[in-house]
Amino acid sequence: MEQQNELSYFSLRLQELLNTSFPELAHDNVFIQQRSQYAAETYESAFKAGNRIEQCQAIADSVLFDGLYFSKFDTVMQAVSNEFDTVMMDEELRPFALKMLPVCEPVFAKYELTGDFAYGTDFDLLYTELTGTIATWIEEHGL
Repeated sequence: MEQQNELSYFSLRLQELLNTSFPELAHDNVFIQQRSQYAAETYESAFKAGNRIEQCQAIADSVLFDGLYFSKFDTVMQAVSNEFDTVMMDEELRPFALKMLPVCEPVFAKYELTGDFAYGTDFDLLYTELTGTIATWIEEHGL
C-alpha cells in the first residue's frame, strides 16, 4: 500500500510539470507510470541506503524529471506572450502556443537543447527564429 501512495505522489508531481511545461507528454500514461515507478523505487533504495529524507527526495527527483529541463512549450509560450499579446486576448495565448508548438518543431530541431540551453547565447537566436516562424504563420493563416 505504501508503494502505491509513493507512486501516486510521484505521478502527481510529474503530471503537474507535464501539464504546465511539457503538454506534448501530458497524456503519455506509459511514460508517466514508468518514470513515477522508477522514481519511487529510487527513493526507496536511497532511503534504505541511509540517506536523509531530503537527499532521498533529491535523488528521486533527478530520476523523475530526467531530461525535462528545457521546455519547448514554455519557450513558445514566452514568445507568444511577449511578442503577440497585443493581437490576441490573454485567454487565447496558451491555446495558440499549443497550436504553434508543432509548427515550431523544425526550428527547435536546429539546436541542441541541453539543460542549460536557456542560459546560453543560442537561446536568443532560437527565440528570434521562433518569433519569425510564428509571425509568418499568422500572416499565412491568420488568427
